Amino acid sequence: MGFTHLHVHSEYSLLDGACRVAELPERAKALGQSAVALTDHGVMFGAVEFYKAAKKAGVHPIIGCEVYVAPRSRESKVYGLDNQNYHLVLLCENETGYHNLCRLVSSAWIDGFYGKPRVDFSLLTQYHEGLIALSACLAGEIPQALLSGEYEKACETAKRYAALFGPEHFYIELQDHGLAEQKQIIPLLIRLARETGLPLVCTNDVHYPKKQDAEVQKVLLCIQTNTTVDDPPPIAFETDEFYLKSEEEMRALFPQIPEAF
Repeated sequence: MGFTHLHVHSEYSLLDGACRVAELPERAKALGQSAVALTDHGVMFGAVEFYKAAKKAGVHPIIGCEVYVAPRSRESKVYGLDNQNYHLVLLCENETGYHNLCRLVSSAWIDGFYGKPRVDFSLLTQYHEGLIALSACLAGEIPQALLSGEYEKACETAKRYAALFGPEHFYIELQDHGLAEQKQIIPLLIRLARETGLPLVCTNDVHYPKKQDAEVQKVLLCIQTNTTVDDPPPIAFETDEFYLKSEEEMRALFPQIPEAF
């Protein structure tokens, strides 16, 4: 199997993703890819529609979710202490994982909602079986520690997640959309993976199907943030690289680490 996109947001990442669920598998197939994941922010609204569309297109569907992890407990909702959350990508390995992901996402909304639907480490401990985790984008707990200059904390966090999911079920995720902060931490993520013995995986934080669709996503972000298209985009989307790239484009980003594919 060639390259597979494992970090993908659809229209169900509301006012953020600009990929139509029904069209995602067809786009992946057109790029010569035999599988594609769906990892919307905090929800699984598109899972069934995505699964059916992928089967119809002859593409293997990987159901997942980019969950929000509470810094303390998901039931802690103190202003100033619990406002921040961390991103974590979860992918279903099997049917057990699918049922567990459904439980995690439901509980995140029912018990953990504070600005966002949040899980926590105790909930992940309860429902981790059958799931593969990726360390996520710049908003992940490990990247955030690295950006704060806390390399040892990042290593300890990685070891904690690896102990929970299993060392072959927790991946250090690499992304490069041309953002300065990504350039800063890519060497640190590679070093961390090698020192902890954890596997690396390259992803593109997909929010729209083609490069020219960046403008469509910009409109969605403007609605979300109550700004106009003349305002500068959020730092997280300064470039137009958040699209479903070909394997060749992805390999060109990380030629030094072919094992991450």
